[in-house]
Amino acid sequence: MIAEQKTILVTGVNGQLGQSLMLISVKYPQYQFSFTGRDDLDLSRTDSITDYFQQNRFDYIINCAAYTAVDNAESEPELADKINHIAVKKLAEVAKEHEATLVHISTDYVFDGTSHRPYIETDNTNPQSVYGASKLKGEKAIQEIKPKGCIIRTSWVYSEFGNNFVRTMLELGQDREQLSVIFDQVGSPTYAKDLAQAIMTIVQSNQLNDSSETEIYNYSNEGVCSWYDFARTIFEIKGITCAVSAIETKDYPTAATRPHYSVLNKAKIKQVFNIAIPYWKVSLAECIGNIEG
Repeated sequence: MIAEQKTILVTGVNGQLGQSLMLISVKYPQYQFSFTGRDDLDLSRTDSITDYFQQNRFDYIINCAAYTAVDNAESEPELADKINHIAVKKLAEVAKEHEATLVHISTDYVFDGTSHRPYIETDNTNPQSVYGASKLKGEKAIQEIKPKGCIIRTSWVYSEFGNNFVRTMLELGQDREQLSVIFDQVGSPTYAKDLAQAIMTIVQSNQLNDSSETEIYNYSNEGVCSWYDFARTIFEIKGITCAVSAIETKDYPTAATRPHYSVLNKAKIKQVFNIAIPYWKVSLAECIGNIEG
């Protein structure tokens, strides 16, 4: 007798993580995947969420959808709140009601970036931006409702897809002889494909089905760098001769405040799910190879 396929809904299919999950989904034939974008499931409208789940049931909901335009959020707080908080609360309620397992993606922006050691999951949160505050409210809503599942905080996500730092640097580096990049913001880049595979390892473990609390886990690639280091490494891997000069955050003003330090401690996720995390430079080289390919 063949076991029935478990069903997985992935929201935010047009984002970096959603596209990365779609790319690797072929490696997991034991699951039946559904990928939704705004046309099928508009997270800015509660009625759209209600209507969708009246007609569809899933064993797992992986919420990759988010309002991630960090600077725009400062002038669009209501929209950021609708997608990053209100919709997340609704998804948690749906998951609880349908006994589905929810995997929700959050961010290092829930911290203020004043730490001098890698953040652990239980450290005090203190977001400094509308985006960070909206993501934290989403986390708190999930933890109050307590569906089966987990929250994964990540940082500095890049991929072959969409707009991100790696693709921007590759484009600018080809066009310009010199670039100025911030050196006093430090973190760990995250290759979306690595995060996608970590999520699937967690899903396959079945451990989320036994938890009474919705636990938080940190995930980023191993290692630490500044945006300046990141840019230089991109150019080194690609053989781009564009010169990079280091500037301070104050020399590049933005609408939203970024954390100066957002290194995440991954000990918990590695221990609980036995996940091996690649070093950021190794994953960056793989991504750049895939962009070229």
